[in-house]
Amino acid sequence: MDRSRSVIAIPPGETIKEQLIDRGMSQKEFAVRMDMTEKHISKLVNGEVQLTPDVSVRLETVLGVPAKFWNNLEASYREKLVKVKNENEMEADLEISKRLPYAEMAKFGWVPETRNPQERVERLRRYFEIVKLYLLDNHQISKIACRRLAITEKSDLAVLAWAQEARIESRKIETSKFDRAKLMNAIPEIRKMTTKKPEFFCEKLVELLAECGVALVFLPHLKGSYLQGASFLDGNHVVIGMTLRGNDSDKFWFSLFHELGHIMLNHLVEEGTREEDEIAADEWASEALIRSVDMDLFVRQGVYTPSSIKEFAQSLDIAPGIVVGRLQYLGKIGYDRLNTLKEKYIFEV
Repeated sequence: MDRSRSVIAIPPGETIKEQLIDRGMSQKEFAVRMDMTEKHISKLVNGEVQLTPDVSVRLETVLGVPAKFWNNLEASYREKLVKVKNENEMEADLEISKRLPYAEMAKFGWVPETRNPQERVERLRRYFEIVKLYLLDNHQISKIACRRLAITEKSDLAVLAWAQEARIESRKIETSKFDRAKLMNAIPEIRKMTTKKPEFFCEKLVELLAECGVALVFLPHLKGSYLQGASFLDGNHVVIGMTLRGNDSDKFWFSLFHELGHIMLNHLVEEGTREEDEIAADEWASEALIRSVDMDLFVRQGVYTPSSIKEFAQSLDIAPGIVVGRLQYLGKIGYDRLNTLKEKYIFEV
């Protein structure tokens, strides 16, 4: 017997059992009269096997109850089983939907607005392109690499919601098949874009990455995701999503290069990234933006003035704000110093 909050599915075997009790007939004798094995009869009585049309005809002969009755009983049972399953899955999905930032997603136009809980679940299933929300826990769906500031159960769901929007938007970008070698050759050109303003580099950056098989998407920050950026495979191309959380130029570029690091280090083929992958992507991004040998030489001089930083950045053809960010990270200057050298980015989404 299966049940949900409002439906009970009783197998036809319960009715067969009642008939046998009324007749004082054992299952062993009944199996002989039905010309079936005791094992099959036991499974039939306990609802473990389906009552077929052949069995319903045999039941009519042995028990005197029309075959149509048994066929209808089986059909009703199977229908109720589906309802029980769907209702129980809806209950589970309702709990998951409560932990997703639906209202904010609707505000951004990612999902339709609705206050009906069941309708929210259906909308979310379509949004994530899955038949049940509990499938979000499957690594085949949730395997993304991302840079964020905190990890909680609720933030994991927010990240998945944000990444799905990046996936949907990325399909609007025409890209070549992913080419790792071509992407590696494009890194120096991408690095030079750090000296430009968003209105000059954004379109070019999207086009350049698309030629390498990478779809770059800019999305608003989703509260609770603590997200900086994310990357993952989608078909024959790679998706990089960049959030607008924190608009300092150094944060933007480090987050972008962090995701490029995941791609270049082949982290996206795994079922989600490990802590060591995140560390490796950080190290790759640091080296790609400012080589450690160059940074060490500058640090040895110990002069951290706006003019010395600008001069050093110019020699590397990189934005001075990235140098400031590195010095702050290394503990050479406080996080409250020289932030005027960091450009504030405003992106149009």
